[in-house]
Amino acid sequence: MQTFLPAAVAASNTPPPTTNVFRALPRSMRSLGRAAQLILLMAVIISLLVNPRAVHSWTAFAVTYAYTVCYSVGLWLTNGYVVEWLNRHYPWTTQPLRRLLLTLAVSLGGSVLFIVVMNAVLLLIQGQPVARLWSGAMYWRVLMPLIVTVIISLFNHSRSFFFQWRDAAVRAERLEKETAVARLDSLRRQVDPHFLFNSLNALTSLVEENDPARAVRFIRQLAQVYRYVLDSESQELVPLADELKFAESYLYLQKTRLGDALAVEMNLPPAALHPFFVPPLALQLLLENVIKHNTAFQAQPLRVAVTLDAAAPALTVRNTLRPRRLAPGETSGLGLKNLAARYAFLTSKPLAIGEEAGEFVVTLPLLVI
Repeated sequence: MQTFLPAAVAASNTPPPTTNVFRALPRSMRSLGRAAQLILLMAVIISLLVNPRAVHSWTAFAVTYAYTVCYSVGLWLTNGYVVEWLNRHYPWTTQPLRRLLLTLAVSLGGSVLFIVVMNAVLLLIQGQPVARLWSGAMYWRVLMPLIVTVIISLFNHSRSFFFQWRDAAVRAERLEKETAVARLDSLRRQVDPHFLFNSLNALTSLVEENDPARAVRFIRQLAQVYRYVLDSESQELVPLADELKFAESYLYLQKTRLGDALAVEMNLPPAALHPFFVPPLALQLLLENVIKHNTAFQAQPLRVAVTLDAAAPALTVRNTLRPRRLAPGETSGLGLKNLAARYAFLTSKPLAIGEEAGEFVVTLPLLVI
């Protein structure tokens, strides 16, 4: 009796239509049930193809069918679940070379090992020596199912690669859109008449006070602010050191205008900044929100602290929570939402926003390239 199996269902992940019974089960159980249905159905067809004489003998058919099911389940587990496991831990889009090597080692190597083991078991059942595995007669009984398995596995891995590439392309397009919106919003805020009007008023006061040194420095800091905005608009990430230098220029302009009403603590060691990157204008957005949404008085200064946690790694901005009423149209409320959306495409670490002991706290995850 011939019980050789080409393993056509080995790596197939194509499920039959979901039944109403399966819909009431968890997704993982439904997937397992559909795969079991497919294997059991195709095992009947394969058993009849590889051993037509089994039609005339229920015993022969049962043996062939049982062997076919075992063969198919083993190869399905070796290949079908391997695709899902590799997709979770070694996606094509981030580690293509390692994924390719692991695919060859685990999928192809596992299939060869399982096929050899199944043929060895068959020889033992038939009362033949296992050494016969290495004879020429067993060559096609190992090679043919392996070829069919490799073809189907290649289809599955190619399909997996295509879907991950498509998802990555969609995410990249959405990231580009979100980044463009954020950059446009940042540019709009920086050239906003209120910001420019306040800066020019502060500059006028310096000139009237006959303080040319501070006036020159103010103009230079203002130029640096606009230069950084223009230079960073085409970048997805910027070094944290550059972002902090820009924030210092921005804060200088604000402190010139607000004086002692704004107290900022931002003592960060330069050596700890170099490995980290952030989306451009991320820190400036937080600082601007602090000044825009809170009241500041000479007697009760608005306190802002910027701290770095290199172990996390994260940059935290906390400020005195002292909300003020804003005129209609003065704020869109989209700044933090756009920033959170940009982070969602760059890293799995979320943007943390909350209140702690009368302070408003925002934590930016730092990225390492």
